[in-house]
Amino acid sequence: MSTPDFSPAGVKPAPLNEAAIALVARRFAVLSEPMRLRLIHALFAGERSVNELVDLTGGTQTNISRHLQTLAQAGIVGRRKEGLQTIYAITDPSIGQLCELVCGCLKQQLSSQVDALAP
Repeated sequence: MSTPDFSPAGVKPAPLNEAAIALVARRFAVLSEPMRLRLIHALFAGERSVNELVDLTGGTQTNISRHLQTLAQAGIVGRRKEGLQTIYAITDPSIGQLCELVCGCLKQQLSSQVDALAP
């Protein structure tokens, strides 16, 4: 069974085996939750405590903690203790690039759609 080629013109990524495809799918699954994206976005400004992230995102502490645990298990964020508080920070430097790439592509697509509607 061959895998489709989704690569942009001129870019030839290394072929992916089934294990690699499963890893990539899991990464995208972690990033598919809107609250996790809100948390990542909040952490772009720097380290934050769970309480700060609760205030910034409007989630409950239990919900935020659960999402942060998922992000930590995926290696996207790291945590450290500071007294009684747990402080989180982005530890995967590629996550910012990935977000910029996706946002840039969406901006371009939406702009094209708006242009198509213009008289």
